Formats: sequence, structure tokens, C-alpha cells
Amino acid sequence: MGWGTVKLGRDQGVKYPEAFSLPTEADALAIVHAMLDLGITLIDTAPAYGLAQSRLGLAMGSRRDDIVLVSKVGETFDIQTGQSNHAFDGPSARSQLEASLQALQSDHVDVLLVHSDGDDLNNQRDDYIESLQRLRDEGLTRAIGFSGKTVEGHRKAIEWSDVLMVPMSLTDRSHEPLVQEAQQADVGVLVKKALNSGHLDGDSALRWCWHESPVEDAIASVVVGSVNPTRMQANGSVLSGQG
Repeated sequence: MGWGTVKLGRDQGVKYPEAFSLPTEADALAIVHAMLDLGITLIDTAPAYGLAQSRLGLAMGSRRDDIVLVSKVGETFDIQTGQSNHAFDGPSARSQLEASLQALQSDHVDVLLVHSDGDDLNNQRDDYIESLQRLRDEGLTRAIGFSGKTVEGHRKAIEWSDVLMVPMSLTDRSHEPLVQEAQQADVGVLVKKALNSGHLDGDSALRWCWHESPVEDAIASVVVGSVNPTRMQANGSVLSGQG
């Protein structure tokens, strides 16, 4: 199970069914350590997640080497205005990643994904992909890939990606054939939106995704967003077949 960190740093312009408040910085650092103490080893973050990256950077310290750290380029978020900004060009990718690394207090991320705004095909111009490949060649990321919204966009991304992050849930199974195609191409698959941003019952949604989906053997990790370690422990029990 992967941990998504939206709620660690952003409470504006999100799609959860209920409003929530951000944890204080002290509580945020405690939450990070509690999640790691559960055995979580994959953390998904992004510059679009407000304060999340800087809070992770403060908390990880010597535990960084135990984490598969996933970040993104393409979208940034201004916590002062509450607005997202999108840029899908090489210079922006480099500057966004460098800012993320500074916030995360790390010299690299393990996976760097394009954080698509939904215009999935146009967000994969050749020059942009080449810039991501250069960042990988320089060691600033160990893998590159795409986090989009459409089957067509992810299908195109199979051509150049090491990893895809796809939406998939009990109520949205449109990506199932795509996940199989990615597996055949030896492209890793992370699943997002398994709980449909909190609109589905967590236990049944996770149980389906990890144990009952026809493509469950092609999924490397199911990423779940939370700031509740107790809930995440229960989620982990479901994924391990104990809950």
C-alpha cells in the first residue's frame, strides 16, 4: 500500500466528500513518522499538494533511504491564492523538480510522474518527454511516467514510461485493459482513486482492487490518501487479506 499525501498539505480545490482542516506542522511530522512506523514504504506527493513536500522533507531525515518517493511535475499549487498552475515544458519540469527536491531535502526522487490536467495526449509532446528522460539520465529521478485521467493518454504513455499511475475503482473499471497492456510492456502500475476520493466504502473498495480485480496481479501499489494512521493500518489489513 502506498500513502498519498494530499491531506498533509492541501485542503483547497480537492474532491473529498467532506471538508477537512490541515494538520499543524507538529502533527504533520508525527503523522509522517506514524505512517512509516506502519511499514509504508511508498509515498506519493507532488508540488500540487501545497505544504506536503516541505513537511515530508522535515520529517523523513534518516528514513529517506527506506522510502520509494513518488513526485510529479506539470502542476503546482499556490496556497496563497488557492489556484493550480499547469506547465508542460522542459524548463518548467526541471525547475519544478529542483524545487521539489529542495522541499523534500533529497537529492533525487524515485519516480517522477507527469501530473496531467486531463489533456493527456497534448501533455506528452516529444520535447517534454525528452526533458524527463534527461532528468532521469542525470539521476534526479530513477524512473519517469504519467499520472493522467484517460485511457488514451495512458496508452500513449506506455511508449515511454517506466511507471503509470491510473485511476481504477469498483465504479471506474475503464483502465483494466490498459493495466494489462502496461504489464505486458513491463511498465509498472500504481493505482489512484481506488476509493474515488473518499466516496466509496474503504474496505470493500480496497478488497476489490487488491484481491478481486481481474488485473490485481499487475498492480504494484494502491495509493491511499489519509492523515489518519489508524485508518491506514486498517486499510493495510484489508490489502494483506487480514481485514
